[in-house]
Amino acid sequence: MEINPVFVESAIVFAIVGWVHMVLWNQHSWCSIALFIQAFYVQHKWDRLLKSGGAVFQFRPAANSGIVPASMVMPLLGLVLRLRCSESGNVYLERFSMVITITGMMLALFLSLIALGITRPVPTNTCVIAGMAASAILYTTKQTLTVSEVIEVLEVLLIFVYLSLIVLFLLPRCFTPGEALLIIGGISFIVNQLIKRSLNLTEVKGDPINYFLPVVVVGSLLLGVFFALLFCFMESETWVSSVFFHIMTAVLSLGILLPWLSLFIGRHPIMWLLDFVTFTDRRLSLLAYWVFLAVLATCVVLHQNYQRQSGSKKHQASTVVRKYFHLIVVATYVPGLIYDRHLLHVASVGCLAVFLFLEYVRYFRIRPLGQVLRQVLTLFLDERDSGPLILTHIYLLLGMSLPIWLFPGPCAPKGILPGAGGLIPYAGVLAVGVGDTVAVCVWQHHGRDSLARY
Repeated sequence: MEINPVFVESAIVFAIVGWVHMVLWNQHSWCSIALFIQAFYVQHKWDRLLKSGGAVFQFRPAANSGIVPASMVMPLLGLVLRLRCSESGNVYLERFSMVITITGMMLALFLSLIALGITRPVPTNTCVIAGMAASAILYTTKQTLTVSEVIEVLEVLLIFVYLSLIVLFLLPRCFTPGEALLIIGGISFIVNQLIKRSLNLTEVKGDPINYFLPVVVVGSLLLGVFFALLFCFMESETWVSSVFFHIMTAVLSLGILLPWLSLFIGRHPIMWLLDFVTFTDRRLSLLAYWVFLAVLATCVVLHQNYQRQSGSKKHQASTVVRKYFHLIVVATYVPGLIYDRHLLHVASVGCLAVFLFLEYVRYFRIRPLGQVLRQVLTLFLDERDSGPLILTHIYLLLGMSLPIWLFPGPCAPKGILPGAGGLIPYAGVLAVGVGDTVAVCVWQHHGRDSLARY
């Protein structure tokens, strides 16, 4: 008997949603359950649109839409954060967590309405379910949020709409609808929060480390959108365009992003970073160890390309070979988690900035490395990298780093959490680094057919 992976995925998500709401039932719980039900129905509409090619934008083929898990991430994150902030007595962040929850629901509902609007014939039953979910969410929003908080939700939704139009048009076949919801929705929320804090610097407080990620995300977004639009009208592979790219990147980094970041941390970012890195000898040792692992990963890439050149031109790196990088990343993160999580936080943000910059160089064929990166990384492509961007390594970095970026938050208790709570920072390592690698090895050993049957 064949097992539908979409049903299995939905069942797992529903079990997680149910377990979370059993622990912290509140007025948003009914909305989350209603959102899950309508997302389950709408997911089949999205899958049908992807198979028929009837979606408005070109999403990544050979994958389901992923709407159900993507719709639940931000609401559940807000609910858990609200519980933590309520226990710690932080009223401001408790209200902020409610904004996160409602924002996630609104973004998921908006993406669902798009699918219903372009489906022909109009799915009556799904529209009724979506309407009931929307009514519950809107009523709860009216009852729980203030006017200023509702405006904040609408601001994020507006940014999400504009970014979706830009990103999905410029980057076809790079995302599934679920990935687009998570990535563009997260970026929209970060952009809105960074703008708000920039306009009201008197409320800026907290650890300076927490401001590196928003500035890097917004800066990378500005750089990518600017050059994507610019290179629509000029050739990007010439030396003139390449020099202009590097000059504008330096201007954006040194002239805009660094002064912007200095407003939040109260010091020049480079001087702060030097003091931070050289604070202890252990940090220098960790950096040296990470440089060694980076060189090792580069050697693996070059070795695989050498094998391709000496053998068949159609040679592609196997899935098991690609999982070597998972093991290298695990070896990178575990010492940082044990000895210095703050350094790991900053280093992972810096690594994200480097990955995005190199991907821009590869995508736009910026000299002198653009064409080289295209040739070297082609070996590791699979059906998930069917669009113009290669996002697998960036997804790996995000999966490993998100628990570190989110924890410990302002509402987290001091010290190490008791019991299973102590594993929260290791969630990325366990799920992405270890769990995914083991699953692939089992898949390779037993085969797809044997795992897809009872």
